[in-house]
Amino acid sequence: MVTTPDVMPGQAQAGPILADDLESSAASAARRSLDLAARYLTGLQDARGWWQGELETNVTMDAEDLLLREFLGIRTDQETAAAARWIASQQRADGTWANFRGGPANLSTTVEAYVALRLAGHQPAAPHMSQAAGWIRAQGGIEATRVFTRIWLALFGEWPWAQLPVMPPELIYFPSWFPLNVYDWACWARQTIVPLTVVCSLRPVRRLPFSLPELHGQAEPDAGGRRPAPHDPWRAAFRGLDKALHGYERYIRPLALAGKARAAAMRRCADWIIARQEQDGCWGGIQPPWVYSLIALHLLGYGLEHPVIKLGLAGLDRFTIIEDGADGQVRRLEACQSPVWDTALAMVALADAGVAADDPALVSAARWLLAEEIRGPGDWQVRRPGIEPSGWAFEFDNDGYPDVDDTAEVLLALRRVALPPEPARDTAAAVARGLGWLKGMQSRDGGWAAFDADNTSTLVTRLPFCDFGEVIDPPSADVTAHTVEALCAEGLGGSAAVRRGVTWLLRAQEADGSWFGRWGANYVYGTGAVVPALIAAGVLPGKPPIRRAVSWLISHQNPDGGWGEDLRSYTDPAWSGRGESTASQTAWALLALIAAGGEDAMRAADRGVAWLTATQRADGGWDEPQFTGTGFPGDFYINYHLYRVVFPVSALGRYVKAQAL
Repeated sequence: MVTTPDVMPGQAQAGPILADDLESSAASAARRSLDLAARYLTGLQDARGWWQGELETNVTMDAEDLLLREFLGIRTDQETAAAARWIASQQRADGTWANFRGGPANLSTTVEAYVALRLAGHQPAAPHMSQAAGWIRAQGGIEATRVFTRIWLALFGEWPWAQLPVMPPELIYFPSWFPLNVYDWACWARQTIVPLTVVCSLRPVRRLPFSLPELHGQAEPDAGGRRPAPHDPWRAAFRGLDKALHGYERYIRPLALAGKARAAAMRRCADWIIARQEQDGCWGGIQPPWVYSLIALHLLGYGLEHPVIKLGLAGLDRFTIIEDGADGQVRRLEACQSPVWDTALAMVALADAGVAADDPALVSAARWLLAEEIRGPGDWQVRRPGIEPSGWAFEFDNDGYPDVDDTAEVLLALRRVALPPEPARDTAAAVARGLGWLKGMQSRDGGWAAFDADNTSTLVTRLPFCDFGEVIDPPSADVTAHTVEALCAEGLGGSAAVRRGVTWLLRAQEADGSWFGRWGANYVYGTGAVVPALIAAGVLPGKPPIRRAVSWLISHQNPDGGWGEDLRSYTDPAWSGRGESTASQTAWALLALIAAGGEDAMRAADRGVAWLTATQRADGGWDEPQFTGTGFPGDFYINYHLYRVVFPVSALGRYVKAQAL
């Protein structure tokens, strides 16, 4: 039985806002706030047409960057000191590090941060280090960390390779119809797993200038280095398979024939990896496959001067943020970058704010987006080989992996812009291709996932290797909603694809009236996306699914008028729809309420808008240190620095328009 706390953090920041006060001032205050915010957002546009906000994550990105450089022998004192200043600045009073602001301490993140500080010369006897080590030991030590953390430690001899799960590179030979083939993994996972099969097969050890006895706990790990989990027949079977693979590695692989087969498999993996390197040197535009691909190729003989390695290392510079701090330079890495996503959201927001369709800001953004359409092949074709290539990715360079969510949002943005005749023809052709690609990426159950269709096999989730993050890409409510909305905006509301998508969404509604948010936190995000999509698809505002969603949002409005949801809602239902009010989450709720309409929804919207106007900064933006974006539910989260602007601008724009009707 789950007990919902009476008061959650941040819910009593201010007294209730009186409805009488709102009636006389809400509309004019919203208009002023909107104008200020729209000017602020326009000022953030790059001269080349795009918008890009920082993607802030936890310090594992910075710790693993130092470990990568240590392994390759290229770590410099200057880089180390600057990264260590950032990592140390994020340590909490109890000596730990968390995965998001205000969240619980995380063991693996704390271990990786501790090791990075040791690389920077922080000694175990220092109070902040001793406190961290004591906490780590109390949680079970290195033995209780996730597999990925123990792989990093194994690279340096601080964990035995023999006590890690085996993932053989021969997986690369499995055909796409065979269980556990690499295309059964989500795109981000397969790009990580393929290089890791090479790394974990070669089992390199390059010793650190120190050892870590202070981080070991008392508990003994099992043979795979994992703590016991609830009984699951499939997991038990895969643990047996893992033991058999350990035996293969120990006794059979050293034989000549098996050794040749292994070498051939690793060459195939290398070819697969190199084929997926992007023009800027990255892999998938994200950190995990990037660092493991560099390590794998280096172990296979690709030297630091090889063009693939040089390009990969140079590409990391674009993801590096260097700032001046009180004690010297601070260096941190973004796990990913989101210019396409940010640009599309900014365009929709400015259009919602009433910016003219031929405004230079929107025109230049549209031109940039059109140039970002992906016209080449990708892994998505394994499941959908007959679709003409199109779509947009999240990043500057990720041409092998367009995604459904970005494509939907780009289509919604492009239709809000008036271009001169020649670009307009190009736009119409791109939109037609994008729509065809979107429809073709619908999964068999009627929903849409982010990167692949029908990537739903749960066998891979039972592997001992998979103890961190999502490793498959099933349809989600937020992506399906954005796709339905985009198709409806192009006049396809009556199509079979939309009807199936709407049916999927209605079936996915939670018992309390909300929708789960896969890529944003969490039920507020999901509900904020789905309600406008259903209304766009022709679901009447008075229908029970819409009113239940409205009731859920109203019941989770904070006393200060805003909305917030702590990321712990992914693992603890008591936090569902509860947390400190934030600008982005308040805007998500407003988008749903304004779309649904009705007296009850608009009264709540009045109070939400009042919260936004009252908390706006003088420059037009909002402060939002909270993480409201999701990478892997339960494991990895993101603070999108532009969310705090684009979504409030959209919400305020739609509110002002609704008030004028």
